[in-house]
Amino acid sequence: MSDQPPLLRETFPAFAAELVSLLTSDGHTDLAVCAHDLRIVAQCGCGDDFCQSFYTAPKPDGAYGPGHRNIPLLRDGDRSGMIVLDVVNGRIMYVEVLYYPPLTPQPANPAT
Repeated sequence: MSDQPPLLRETFPAFAAELVSLLTSDGHTDLAVCAHDLRIVAQCGCGDDFCQSFYTAPKPDGAYGPGHRNIPLLRDGDRSGMIVLDVVNGRIMYVEVLYYPPLTPQPANPAT
């Protein structure tokens, strides 16, 4: 069994595909390539019922600091949810998912 956190594309394949598509359509092709291999390191843990955010790298002890930027992504003008990426030096560190339709997990593959 792997000690690595689960891949986003294996856990939430529809959301992962949408994230890659949104990044590509917004011109963030470098991040779209990286998004394909994102891992879910930890859930946000805030407890808000409208939050499905998650870390793709270990949570920092404080602010992200230099090299940090936010990238908001809109779903074809749809206002039913919000995705904002925290990116540090070209690496997606956190995916903020707020007021978004429930993410649907992919069932685990049965052992063969």
